[in-house]
Amino acid sequence: MVIWSKRLANGLAKGLISASFGLLMTSCRGLPGEQARSLPDPSLNPRSNAPTSVTQNIRQTTIVEGLERPWSLAWLPDGGMLITEKAGRLRLVKNGQLDPTPIAGVPEVLTVGQAGLLDISLHPQFAQNRWVYLTYSHGTPEANRTRLARATFDGKALRDLRVIFEVSQTKSEGQHFGSRLVWLPDNTFLLAIGDGGNPPVSLNGALIREQAQNLQSRLGKIVRLKEDGSPAPDNPFVGQKTVDPAIWSYGHRNIQGLAIDAKTGQVWATEHGARGGDELNRIESGQNYGWPRVTYSREYAGGEISQVRSQPGMVDPKLVWTPAIAPSGLTVYRGDRVPAWQGHLFAGGLVSQDIRQIQLDDQGAVVNQQQIPISQRVRDVRQGPDGWLYVLTDAANGRLIRLEPIAN
Repeated sequence: MVIWSKRLANGLAKGLISASFGLLMTSCRGLPGEQARSLPDPSLNPRSNAPTSVTQNIRQTTIVEGLERPWSLAWLPDGGMLITEKAGRLRLVKNGQLDPTPIAGVPEVLTVGQAGLLDISLHPQFAQNRWVYLTYSHGTPEANRTRLARATFDGKALRDLRVIFEVSQTKSEGQHFGSRLVWLPDNTFLLAIGDGGNPPVSLNGALIREQAQNLQSRLGKIVRLKEDGSPAPDNPFVGQKTVDPAIWSYGHRNIQGLAIDAKTGQVWATEHGARGGDELNRIESGQNYGWPRVTYSREYAGGEISQVRSQPGMVDPKLVWTPAIAPSGLTVYRGDRVPAWQGHLFAGGLVSQDIRQIQLDDQGAVVNQQQIPISQRVRDVRQGPDGWLYVLTDAANGRLIRLEPIAN
């Protein structure tokens, strides 16, 4: 992993290309999930005026419906899939049919605001060890945290579930749990953890979002862990007594899209801003992504969070969305079904109710962005083993949708 980590950490490319719709999005306060609102002041981000074209030649096929606010999915070796529902249920889909009986053995979860049963991922050697990894919110509205558990799936239920990692500090309110998980080539994995919440949520006498810059806190971080939940031994801050050894990158607000490019090894993340200022970042080991000291976001109540947009020693985003799209779910396409999609990023949007297809150049800079309308809040986007794209919509009657281009 040392060689791989050094290669991933080299060649940091800094740049900012911003894009937006021409339409202002209405506030999603009162909607379940993220509180991302439109930013009516374009002067905050003067480079956010590039238009986004709309892609119409995509066939959308509903595979399953009747899911209650699904959050994530994972494919089983036999072609079935496991889908998490935010309310705390794990569902099995087989042969295109949703099993009406939820899978037993799921841990007790906190379900308030953005809290609930969140990401799911299978161990790379799942066929041999049957290990399933779940992230979820644990505790009470007054004292809660992000947890990671591992269990064995026997085809009908989860067995031998145990918590293998958690945020060490508890927080109040049901905001910003992060929770996306992605495996790296050496069988370690990355886990995104949110900063804990919006003002006035505080910790130790300061706004909790300041924890994103605190290297003794797991809030506002991406951590890198071994399969048993312990810190990877070659993490960038291992050996520094004042730094949590699990930390891989920091200065994040609330990442809900995390993906690795299977060809290049590059790690990408989409991150919620507050009022505007959502970000696409290329994630590098040991780097600081600025939140809340460097940001294009504004306070929900108005006013600036920071006057700084870029600063030496902090990584600039590759793309900024203002107005906010509320990004959730991310994949890098490396399938064989659609050669024209090779290497493109596909990022879901909750407020924008679409998917952003993002084309990169050889240096990792954004060169084009297209909008695929979905007409429901998009919670997750995944490339399936069959080479097609699959989408989960965040609704009381949520859907699993397959996307295929329509030949001209």
